[in-house]
Amino acid sequence: MTPLTGNAEAQAAFFTAASGGSMPHTWLFTGPEGVGKATFAREAAAHVLASAADPSIPLAMETLLVGSAIAGQVRAGSHPDFRVLERLPKDPKKPEAGLARSIKVDQIRELQPMFATRPTYSNRRIVIIDSIDDCERSAANALLKNLEEPPAGTIFLLISHAPGRLLPTIRSRCRVLRFEPLSDAEVAAILREALPEAGAEEIDTLVLAGKGSPGRALAFAGLDLAAIEREIHAIARTGDPSNAIRARLGSALGAKAAQPRYEAFLARVPSFIAEQSHARQGEALRVALDAYADASALSDAAIRLSLDPNATVFEMGGVIARLAAD
Repeated sequence: MTPLTGNAEAQAAFFTAASGGSMPHTWLFTGPEGVGKATFAREAAAHVLASAADPSIPLAMETLLVGSAIAGQVRAGSHPDFRVLERLPKDPKKPEAGLARSIKVDQIRELQPMFATRPTYSNRRIVIIDSIDDCERSAANALLKNLEEPPAGTIFLLISHAPGRLLPTIRSRCRVLRFEPLSDAEVAAILREALPEAGAEEIDTLVLAGKGSPGRALAFAGLDLAAIEREIHAIARTGDPSNAIRARLGSALGAKAAQPRYEAFLARVPSFIAEQSHARQGEALRVALDAYADASALSDAAIRLSLDPNATVFEMGGVIARLAAD
């Protein structure tokens, strides 16, 4: 395994513990969504299980796992001592129906037969919960029983985007490993590798939209965010006195087929206003801060309350236009 981009300190802390003979049986990987927590958990699992089966493989971030059959099984999801629990499709025959709202208690209970036997290839097994935030209350309580009396050799890697919402009894049994947002340069490097055909303008726009989260940025890929960014800047610069720009945006983002772009617009505006406030002082700063608060509230309510997209975009354009008064 080679180090993943970003959060080198978190990665080093995990492998220091893993190689030091005092490996915690439960880890809580926390931080914003999309910064690499789950990716690292899967790669860390491949490394720990490969080293447990073959002690000649060092537990170090720099160790490559090329040619390791164990690592290959983990990455393919076929290793008998490795499980990943996540939300399941609502209807396996209809992927377009999306995922269930939560990880169900039955999914936790399905782990028990594995816990009743010894690990197959070594003295280690690993269970990833991605994410623990998604567990329904009964599932969290069922998992807690395993954390209180962990099966021999079992390591739990729990992914959380909002650890404050977890049961205190779960948090208290975990070693917490914090993952931070990545730098713009790190996000850009990941995007260039993942999107080799993307131009510089698209990469720059996705970096802004990602706000330190490569996963978030990649979710916005292919949505032509550069065009939206230009419109936002134009409203902030001119105030859009004829309402032409916001009307054009509302028409472009209001259709049902434009939902992903609409959501990207809602996510981008508050951060755009926050960026604009950095160079302001006095009354201009107060205007920007008020606009930020209003944009954040509207962005939150728009999806939660299913507000009309066309009208919401128009209203959000009015919030952006306040910046032009300066």
